[in-house]
Amino acid sequence: MSFLDKSAAGDAEIVPFPDRAAAAPDDDLTDRQTDTAIPAQAADPADTADFDTSFEVQLDAEPDTAPEPVDDGIGYLLDDPDGDAYPVIPENLRSVGGVGEAIGRHARRFGHRIAFHGVRAPRYLLLAVLWGTVGLWRLIDRQLSWWWVSEQDYLRSLAVAQGDSREWYKLHREVKETRRVRGWILAGQAFGVLFAVLVMISVAPWWGWAAAAAVVVPWLAHLGRPEDHPIIVPAMTVPRFRLLNHDVVLRAYYRAGLGHPDKPDEQVTFETTMSRTKEGQGSQVKVVLPHGTGFDDVVKAKDKLASGLDVAPSQVYLTHDPSSHRRHTLTVMDRDPLAIPAGKTPLLDCKPRNIWQPAPFGLDEHSRKVVIALLWISILIGAQPRKGKTFAARLLALYAVLDAHVRISIVDGKNSPDWKKFALVAHHFIRGVMPNRGGDPVRQLIAALAEIKQHIIDTNDFLSTLSTDECPEGKLTEELCRRYPKRLFIWMLVMEEFQNYFELPDQDANKQVAELLSFILAVGPSSGVILVSSSQKPSGIGAGDVQRLFNRYRDNHGVRFALKCGNRTVSEAILGGDAYQQGYDASTLPVGKPFLGVGYLHDAFDHTPTVRTHLADHGDAEKILTAARRMRERAGTLTGYAANEATGTPDRDVLGDVLAVFGGDPGLHWTELADRLADQIGDRWADVTADAISAQCRDLGVSSVDVKRGGITRKGCRKQAVQRAADTTATG
Repeated sequence: MSFLDKSAAGDAEIVPFPDRAAAAPDDDLTDRQTDTAIPAQAADPADTADFDTSFEVQLDAEPDTAPEPVDDGIGYLLDDPDGDAYPVIPENLRSVGGVGEAIGRHARRFGHRIAFHGVRAPRYLLLAVLWGTVGLWRLIDRQLSWWWVSEQDYLRSLAVAQGDSREWYKLHREVKETRRVRGWILAGQAFGVLFAVLVMISVAPWWGWAAAAAVVVPWLAHLGRPEDHPIIVPAMTVPRFRLLNHDVVLRAYYRAGLGHPDKPDEQVTFETTMSRTKEGQGSQVKVVLPHGTGFDDVVKAKDKLASGLDVAPSQVYLTHDPSSHRRHTLTVMDRDPLAIPAGKTPLLDCKPRNIWQPAPFGLDEHSRKVVIALLWISILIGAQPRKGKTFAARLLALYAVLDAHVRISIVDGKNSPDWKKFALVAHHFIRGVMPNRGGDPVRQLIAALAEIKQHIIDTNDFLSTLSTDECPEGKLTEELCRRYPKRLFIWMLVMEEFQNYFELPDQDANKQVAELLSFILAVGPSSGVILVSSSQKPSGIGAGDVQRLFNRYRDNHGVRFALKCGNRTVSEAILGGDAYQQGYDASTLPVGKPFLGVGYLHDAFDHTPTVRTHLADHGDAEKILTAARRMRERAGTLTGYAANEATGTPDRDVLGDVLAVFGGDPGLHWTELADRLADQIGDRWADVTADAISAQCRDLGVSSVDVKRGGITRKGCRKQAVQRAADTTATG
């Protein structure tokens, strides 16, 4: 019977709600952590007055309405409009897509079981016959032991040892009678089995034998097999998880040094009851820390807290309550969610995408889909090498290329194969920092950034000429991009290992790149330029103005994604200092192959999810990019590098330009060569130095040798060596 029922029957009295609330403001939170009911007692005014020792004035006025009974198993209820009730229809089954996904998931699981056991069916049959034969002999042995009454052998032996002939004869007569009766029973059983076999031989079809074997053989195999040797093994593992209650949580907090159970002012309490997460994959409770202990203390003690809960640290999630530094929500997942792959990218269907819609990125710790709205943002991605940084950046670029109206520029500072196939669609395709067969990447980058900067200026100028009816807010819209496709379009700039372009030998080039990137980052997103920057070294770059511009460029990204980092300093450089205060430190992310592509996505939403990114390997990327090129060819939007068009300032042909200025001289000093390049081809070599041209020529296979000119011997190069390197490059 509930408290309401007891009150109606007159077995209890009503407790005045305000008196108790004023008497112990924090007791309602403590009562919730116990399962014992709060006894209903009449409120004595004198006793109530004694409770209030903290305040000298009355905080709340008396209620106008009559007091109402409180359920004795709950304590004081908070006025929560959301409540803790489970939904009638689960959230994931409220749409056709969700129902289809659930059906598909169960169908895949069922199909896996069928395939798993189907492949092992011959093995199951052989084991069943083997253990069935053992079971038959065990059955015969049991029946014979039962007929022989072997359990009486001890009693007859004891009678002989004691010399009690009368007892022995009594036992002997009993065992003979028992054997006679059981012998007739065994004979009847044998006759019944023999008769059944003869009948089946004479009249039973083949399927009758099969049905009999399907019943008898498993039964005999069950009798014959050892208990620890099952014939049919499970097709799927059973996840291990612990059921949590308030006592377990309290023990974990106290062991982590976040309170003391025997000191009233240092006890941990709960604001809510223990409940399951909305997705049903974990447990959560709102925790109230003792006065003087805050959220920072819980973050620092997270590993100890996980140990006290007997789970992995990646199963523990802490969510800060913005209304109180003492309060936070503790979520403990049933199993490690980060070790479960998010699967292949949905972009593999190669269907056209719309850049104005969010891009699929992965799954969070609750297995909910994570999508990123790419417009109006810049995103910084950082991690240690080989932790999934490039794959994460490439996911966003692959989404962009499937919109045929998006122009994309790829700048790969490490010149890796990861971005090679983007040459199929890229307007700019720049690799490395040293001159190569394609020219000087630094000059290409400066020209590309200058082109993007001019596009931003032109876009803003064009928007300012439109009427308020056509462009009411002065902002770029999808409708305007469709109406003026030649003037207004979205541009994605990918800067892979961008720090390499802040550490160039040429300080003037460093400053040019830094200034252009800072301008694009500050003004570009509002003009439809999406910036995706990735780095494994997000700090300690450059000096003076270059360092200042690098830090400004890094810190002004609107969204940040940090995968596994080497230390807390690097994590803060990527996520920002406020992220650590909120409990997010990418250096604490788990290590291992199952955790590749796992990171914190900061500032994209009101919360910071731990994301497992989708996978798109090299083969997947090539498939998507091939389809994207076909789309652009049909739409007529293939431009720049992918269309073999010249973009920006012409590339340096290092060896060709060197041969052009050599003239008839067989050899030149590096200083002479630099002067001739600057004088004769100033548009491309105005800033060249002897050391720079020497490094570029040596990278292309030209040896640095001693050259004697005018009686002076200095380092330089010979024309024949340059010609050989040019021929090798042309045929290679």
